[in-house]
Amino acid sequence: MASVPVLFGDREWRTFPSTSSFNKHFSDSIPLASLSIPSPSGSTTSTPRLVRIKIRQVLNSKAEIKKRRSVVPQPSPSPCPGPGRVSRREMIEIGSSLTLGLGLTDLLRAEAGAAPRARRRARPEGQITPTADSCILIFLNGGPSHLDMWDMKPDAPAEIRGEFRPIASSLPGVQVSEHLPLFARQVHLGTLIRSAHHSVNNSHGAAVYTGLTGHDRGEVGGRAQPTDNPAIGSVVGLHRPPETGIVPFVAMPYITAEGAGGPPQPGFFGGWLGRTHDPLFVLKDPNAPDFAMPELSHPAGVDLARFANRRQLDSVLGTPEGYAHDSRLRDVDGFRARAYDLLTAPTAQDAFRIDREDPRIRDRYGRNIYGQSVLLARRLVEAGVRVASISWAPDANATWDTHGNNFQTLKTTLLPQLDAALSSLLDDLQSRGRLDRTLVVVMGEFGRSPKINPAAGRDHWNFGYSLFLAGGGIKAGHIHGASDKIGARPHLDPVTPAEIIATIYQCLGIPADLLLHDQFRRPLTVVPEGRPIASILA
Repeated sequence: MASVPVLFGDREWRTFPSTSSFNKHFSDSIPLASLSIPSPSGSTTSTPRLVRIKIRQVLNSKAEIKKRRSVVPQPSPSPCPGPGRVSRREMIEIGSSLTLGLGLTDLLRAEAGAAPRARRRARPEGQITPTADSCILIFLNGGPSHLDMWDMKPDAPAEIRGEFRPIASSLPGVQVSEHLPLFARQVHLGTLIRSAHHSVNNSHGAAVYTGLTGHDRGEVGGRAQPTDNPAIGSVVGLHRPPETGIVPFVAMPYITAEGAGGPPQPGFFGGWLGRTHDPLFVLKDPNAPDFAMPELSHPAGVDLARFANRRQLDSVLGTPEGYAHDSRLRDVDGFRARAYDLLTAPTAQDAFRIDREDPRIRDRYGRNIYGQSVLLARRLVEAGVRVASISWAPDANATWDTHGNNFQTLKTTLLPQLDAALSSLLDDLQSRGRLDRTLVVVMGEFGRSPKINPAAGRDHWNFGYSLFLAGGGIKAGHIHGASDKIGARPHLDPVTPAEIIATIYQCLGIPADLLLHDQFRRPLTVVPEGRPIASILA
């Protein structure tokens, strides 16, 4: 049974072998002052039973987490299981922090203790003036076909060029797919990179990690680990917390998995920064008529004044002092503080009220889970969220992992949905005067193979792919790099994920060589091998 450490006075620690021995030692006549915990009224005649309850809650939460972690699903043995989705229920079952409801904060605290805590110190000389206040990341999970979207090869053989025709874009001499007609009018707003590449090809999870963090660990490891490098939003939220009470990092509408039912893919979490730097996961469909965030509502019958009193009482009875010596619980108050901030910040609650949006605007984005997620991302960054990430994961109709039926899937579902959502986002940000301060990034973990396979699909292709960036300090009307005649490899100005991530950080005011320390005080940099792509910066 777990021991119970208790602080007496200022310095003396006493450890009880169990909660029962703790309960036996104390009686209700012992004042809280002997535990260095003042009562809410300022007197010293309150009841230690409340303290005992808190300790029981933490111990029970830790036991529950241990039980849940024993049922983590194993990766699929398939060489390409394809990206999958982790539901909200599944994510809770494997012990991840997905909700900020105050009823679960003890559970979240204990989970946070499972991840290493970083000792963070940014070098003063490394400060950068940000050109973007926020970032909307649209991640096309599975690997979008660059040859059928942004890097058409109409002069290549039929088995390479595919079925789609190129059309002219708003940038002279630049063509995109005929199934992106709305985006074609907006290419001039940003930079299209046609020369990205990396070394990870077979594992979606490992490629996602490389694409989202800039760290290449090869084909090894398709699941998220507490020792992973942190996600973009985790670093940005730490280095540039929002000016409002809203959370810095929101991810939606899915957590992607390595294969159906597999473990969560890496790259979306706080990693060695700790679980308190995980995003707020919104694992719901914003297109659903009943979409809501009840987690952001006050408890029934509790007004703001009473809620503030509860917060003060909670700070008095909280457990950090009793567990300060336990490295696994050093992030103990992060979730609780974030929960209170969300519950008392009207900007956060209003941002999630997508039902208040003009129905005509909602129609433009597309009445589907992804179109409405992109619209919700726009509302969130307007409310102060630093990074809003959309995982365009597989649904019942389509997946970007088009090993088969590539062209039918793209033209009937994926490209029309992306075209509507992305073009509406760029239109709105520009008309609202926010594009200059909002970085928009659209990318996947790799591209698709030049040669069409017998199943009318294209396979994984990390050797060359494309992505699009706009706003927030990115040069407008620019094409960076070029692929060879069949779109297989970079021909001019190749770039790596490390350079792409470093560029994103640069726009957000974070140096790529920002120095952090993990729990072992090892000095680590955000992107050790990446430097910003100077030619695409405005």
